[in-house]
Amino acid sequence: MIHCLPIPTPFAVGRVNVYLIEDDPLTLVDTGPNSGKALDELEQALAAHGRKVEDLELIVITHQHLDHQGLAQILARRSGAEVAALDKLVPLFERFAEANEADDTFAEGLMLRHGLSPDVAVALRSVSRAFRAWGSSVEVTRPLHDGDVLELRDRRLQVFHRPGHSPTDTIFWDEERSELIAADHLIKHISSNPLITRTLDGGEERMQALVTYMDSLRETRELPAKLVLSGHGDPIEDHVALIDERFRMHERRAEKIRGLIAERPRTAHDIAQELWGNIAVTQAFLTLSEVLGHVDLLLNRGLVHEVDRDGVSVFEAE
Repeated sequence: MIHCLPIPTPFAVGRVNVYLIEDDPLTLVDTGPNSGKALDELEQALAAHGRKVEDLELIVITHQHLDHQGLAQILARRSGAEVAALDKLVPLFERFAEANEADDTFAEGLMLRHGLSPDVAVALRSVSRAFRAWGSSVEVTRPLHDGDVLELRDRRLQVFHRPGHSPTDTIFWDEERSELIAADHLIKHISSNPLITRTLDGGEERMQALVTYMDSLRETRELPAKLVLSGHGDPIEDHVALIDERFRMHERRAEKIRGLIAERPRTAHDIAQELWGNIAVTQAFLTLSEVLGHVDLLLNRGLVHEVDRDGVSVFEAE
């Protein structure tokens, strides 16, 4: 039996779905953010199922974002549970502060490169630094690899690395029940934002997050899933139709951005402001990630090209 426990977050996305798997070991998939309110509601949700934190035996983390891993250290210490996560997550969690500082440095450079003013970029970096308190470092005692099987008493969960929304997105496939625990890889009511990030090897180049994400979705589309349990919102009963709609949506947005670039050369921030107005400032990194993901599609197809103007990237039509 899998119970969905919606836990509050301080983020615009709203509650995060934590999953309690009644099995041996007693397993919690994701944790919620590192806050007293989240911990209190998690304890209440566990109690509603006759459980407490100290009963947990295995904590599984699906990816690196703070709303999914923030309570992991506290829960592991209180319960003594094993912590399982993709092997690529291990160094990020072990050097949490260092990794987040590197992410912020990368993000600030990206924002400046793509047209954001320096004062706004610095201010947003300060906001990001404050947000780190919602996450935590944690020791991963059970590293998982793409293709592994997580063996519980009554179910086998195949481990699949599906990068895109984040570089470390991990989904868990129960073939016998045709059930998929997908976290933020696929969400019913909103499109998962493929966030531009550093590569996992620490290189200076950015990932083509949307291109990577769409490749991952193509793989997930092939799974004969009857039910997909998401990181936010309701479960999904027809993931093929949803993925196909997401592909159409991304094509429509790429074509709209192509039209804007055809009008005149623009930076990614110019495009974001045209599409979303002031949100492109207050949510600069999210909107830049959205724009750059679709520009990557256009670049790869030879429909636009990138030019450097005094250290700022400008996109022009071919």
